[in-house]
Amino acid sequence: MNILEVKNINKRFGGLQALDNVNLNVVENTVHAIIGPNGAGKSTLLNVLVGKLIPDTGSVMFDGQSVLGRAPYEINQMGISRVFQTPEIFGDLSVLENMMIPCFAKRDGSFELNAMPPISGQKDIIERAEHMLEDMNMADKRHMHAAAMSRGDKRRLEIGMCLSQEPRLLLLDEPTAGMARADTNNTIDLLKQIKEERDITIAIIEHDMHVVFSLAERITVLAQGTPLVEDTPENIKGHPKVREAYLGETAV
Repeated sequence: MNILEVKNINKRFGGLQALDNVNLNVVENTVHAIIGPNGAGKSTLLNVLVGKLIPDTGSVMFDGQSVLGRAPYEINQMGISRVFQTPEIFGDLSVLENMMIPCFAKRDGSFELNAMPPISGQKDIIERAEHMLEDMNMADKRHMHAAAMSRGDKRRLEIGMCLSQEPRLLLLDEPTAGMARADTNNTIDLLKQIKEERDITIAIIEHDMHVVFSLAERITVLAQGTPLVEDTPENIKGHPKVREAYLGETAV
């Protein structure tokens, strides 16, 4: 069953056709990778999926409901969470306080840190946050300032914050960008664990092919805003259209 259906999406910025008749189906409870060279339209597509951009034409259906015209917080409430390319955490807060933040979100999707109640008086929320930190293997870092962590741990924290909202679809925008290889491998292991233990679908944009082929069950290749190929990782490897998109020349 497709949990996400993208049909005939077009998006133009002035003279640039960023997305050109894009079609994409993501099957529920799978890991689907979207790859392509720089400028292929990957991030534009992701911004359409989360309500940051409105396409010129086309439709996006999540679990049978249209996401177009909805504010980002409404899409989040539908069950779609996004992890950005640069970890979006609050460096001045502790790891535990960061994990508590989703619990204080307002109905309109915003929150005020100054209005967050004292941590000592929120036993149930603390317990939920600490449980998620245990799931993320970060319980020993609960009192650290988030800014002091490695990029890999910041990413792990951000993923935990998204999961605390119990999404059905997790969108990851180059989650291993800028990481050392050890942190990259730890992130791969974490995402495998999440996929194994949770009823969740994952769509990932990633340039690191080691990450893609370690995780993805299905891959869509974009080039110049147009889908070239959608297939299994085994069939994507060495595909002539993929080699052409990445190398700029037709494979022989």
